[in-house]
Amino acid sequence: MRTPLYAPLDDALDEIAPYGIELKNGNSNHAPMVAEVLCALGHPEAVTPWVARYRERMQLRPAPGKPIRGGEWRVALGRRDRFADWALFFTAELEDAPWGAVLDRWVGRLASGFCAAATHGPIRVGHAVRGLAERETASRRRELADALAGWAATWQQLPASGANTNGIEAPHERMPPREAITRVPIVPAERRLPGNIVQALAILGDFPAFTPIVDAIDTTGPVAPQIAELTALFARVFLANAHDIPTTIAFIHAVTSHAALGNIAPFVGEATARAALRYAWQSGCALYACYGGDRAVAETIAATDAGEDGLVERALKNGDEHVIKFTEACLSRHAIAPSPAYLAAADHVALMIRPRRAG
Repeated sequence: MRTPLYAPLDDALDEIAPYGIELKNGNSNHAPMVAEVLCALGHPEAVTPWVARYRERMQLRPAPGKPIRGGEWRVALGRRDRFADWALFFTAELEDAPWGAVLDRWVGRLASGFCAAATHGPIRVGHAVRGLAERETASRRRELADALAGWAATWQQLPASGANTNGIEAPHERMPPREAITRVPIVPAERRLPGNIVQALAILGDFPAFTPIVDAIDTTGPVAPQIAELTALFARVFLANAHDIPTTIAFIHAVTSHAALGNIAPFVGEATARAALRYAWQSGCALYACYGGDRAVAETIAATDAGEDGLVERALKNGDEHVIKFTEACLSRHAIAPSPAYLAAADHVALMIRPRRAG
C-alpha cells in the first residue's frame, strides 16, 4: 500500500462539519470515516471527489437543544435527538483537557454500548483518533467531539452477564475465541426482526441464551494481541457468513469495529482498552447471533490473486463506503498481524457489494 497522506483531511472535515450522524435515509453518515480512510490508504486525490458525490445523501445536523450538564450525561445516552447537544458537550470537554484524557475517560464510560449504531459509534471514534494521532488540528479535534457525540447519542447496550442474569449462568471456564464463537447461540430465523442492524440486535434483549457470551473469553491478557486475534477471527466469520447484502454489511462491522478499537487502544489506559475489548467481542458475537448461519468461521482460506494494491484499486473503483472502509481495515490489520483471511475478505467484499458510480 502507499504511504498515508493526510493533507486534504482538514478541508474535508470542515466541509462535512455541518452535517449530522445520519443520512437522509436514516443510515449512518460515513463521510468523515471514508475521508480519513482514503488518506490512510495514500489516496488523498480521491477525498474531495468522493465527498462531493456523497454530499447529496447527507443530512444537516439538527440545532442544539438543552445543554448536557456534567452530572446528567447518563440520561442523555442513546438519545439520537441529542446528538447536537452531545457535540457541544464534547467540544467543551476537549477544550478543558488533552484529547487523550478525554478519550480515555469517555471510551471507558461508553464501552458497554459498543454496538452503538451497529458499531458505527466506536468505528467513527477510531478513525477520528487515527487522524488526530497523525496531526492535532482544530478540525480533527472537532471530528473527535462529533465522533464521541455520535457514540453517546446512539449508545446501545446488549444484555450482559456478571455472575447470573436472566437465569443463565456465566461460563465457569473461558474458551479460546475460535471455540467460543462456535458456542454463540443463533437467533432462529422465525424470530429475527426485519430492518437494519440496530433493529435486528434489539431481539437479543429477549434471547437469554446470548447473555453469557460476553464472558466466554478471557480478556485479562495483553490487549493488542487480543485485538489482533479477534479481528482476524471475525474476518473468518465474514468469509463464512457474508452471502448477501444484509449479511455482508453486518459482518463487515464485526471486523471494522475491532480494527477501530485497534486504533483507539494505544491512546487509552489498559483498563479502558480491556473494557472496550470485552464489549467489542460481545458486539461481534451479537452480529453473528442475529445474522449467522451454521458455520461460524471459514476454516480454509482460498488464496487470492489480487495483491494489496490491486485490492485498494478495486475498492476505489467500486466506490461504496463499506467496501472502501473494509478493505482498508483488512489491509491495515494484515500489516500489523498477517492473516490470509484479511486478503480473502477484502477480495470477497467487492464481489458482494455492487459498485456505486455516483452519490
